[in-house]
Amino acid sequence: MMISQFFVLSQRGDNIVFRDYRAEVPKGSTETFFRKVKFWKEDGNAEAPPIFNVDGVNYFHVKVVGLYFVATTRVNVSPSLVLELLQRIARVIKDYLGVLNEDSFRKNFVLVYELLDEVIDFGYVQTTSTEVLKSYVFNEPILIAPARLQPLDPAAIFTQGSKRMPGTAVTKSVVANDPGGRRREEIFVDIIEKISVTFSSSGYILTSEIDGTIQMKSYLSGNPEIRLALNEDLNIGRGERSVYDYRSSSGSGVILDDCNFHESVRLDSFDLDRTLSLVPPDGEFPVMNYRMTQEFRPPFHVNTLIEEAGRLKAEVIIKIRAEFPSDITANTITIQMPLPNYTSRASFELELGATGQKTDFKETSKMLEWSFKKIVGGAEHTLRAKLTFSQEFHGNITKEAGPVSMTFTIPMYNVSKLQVKYLQIAKNSSSHNPYRWVRYVTQANSYVARI
Repeated sequence: MMISQFFVLSQRGDNIVFRDYRAEVPKGSTETFFRKVKFWKEDGNAEAPPIFNVDGVNYFHVKVVGLYFVATTRVNVSPSLVLELLQRIARVIKDYLGVLNEDSFRKNFVLVYELLDEVIDFGYVQTTSTEVLKSYVFNEPILIAPARLQPLDPAAIFTQGSKRMPGTAVTKSVVANDPGGRRREEIFVDIIEKISVTFSSSGYILTSEIDGTIQMKSYLSGNPEIRLALNEDLNIGRGERSVYDYRSSSGSGVILDDCNFHESVRLDSFDLDRTLSLVPPDGEFPVMNYRMTQEFRPPFHVNTLIEEAGRLKAEVIIKIRAEFPSDITANTITIQMPLPNYTSRASFELELGATGQKTDFKETSKMLEWSFKKIVGGAEHTLRAKLTFSQEFHGNITKEAGPVSMTFTIPMYNVSKLQVKYLQIAKNSSSHNPYRWVRYVTQANSYVARI
């Protein structure tokens, strides 16, 4: 795989980092990329695709915390490989800087360029391992003070029993010590699940899938061995087609279709007691990736109705119901619904006493949008939208509207019921007691309701 250029842009198009490895692509590629991405949205389309070609140059990009990580090349390369490389570069830089934002990049530009020169040499990838890079990168990061960080939403809370620690606990560099020269001994584990659900027009579930990962970030000195135990009733594969030929999946329990593990994970006792053993490398890494298509209860149920309400008028009714416990709160919820191209106006009616909700009709893209700051488990909400059309519609209006899509984040909740039962750290000293933090997060990947 050969990369010609790598650069990082802000949402405003400011060039934060730029490295030209082979001088094969015009210098104005940053402006070409940003104009293409910007006008893609202004033309009424969705977000720009992660890969596109302009004048013979292939542009690959991922968006991480509001920053565009971009690679260019003129040769034919594997798209998935380049996108994975961009994600790993972002992860390596975050490992060193502690946090990804414009301020941290500009204060550490010497360190960032040193990292990029070690990761990619003359366009060819050398390594993306934080542990390996520590032997070649010697600049110390300039850490951003916590007061300069933007406030985090409830999803950025780590919990251990009754203890709560803000998400800024993992905005530390893996190579820098805490003030005073000491390093706080702690380890963080995230169980992140992205769910895809498709509802029929009558509200039944057509497809459902979970893509999950167990992420780990270690600040432990001495590289101790970690033992991470999962559910004892965990099964991999279905019946006779089981990948690892473990016990039958016909009984109750968590059933994963398939999974893969990080190279540092040892599975010696996994068959016996579902325990993973590993010596965690430096930086953040996925311990385990898994996929599940077993039936599960979706966190939200969505019902949508659209019907004619007279000449040049129609009414849309959207109802959502939170199907998770009342002690759980979802946040950053957005519901979108494409409307017919001849829609000229939309007025909204919310339920009495509704707070923390916003509605909008984006006229250029003909998109209805309904957003919430948070939704408590068990709650139900209804939106009525009265549409006005610029021309008479012919045929079935439901064919020209929808589907309804939904995005959300639910902290401390996972639908698969996969659990970390305990986290053991092997240390010789009995007085050594590192902090252990475990977080569960459920996010929408493709959450769609047909009309």
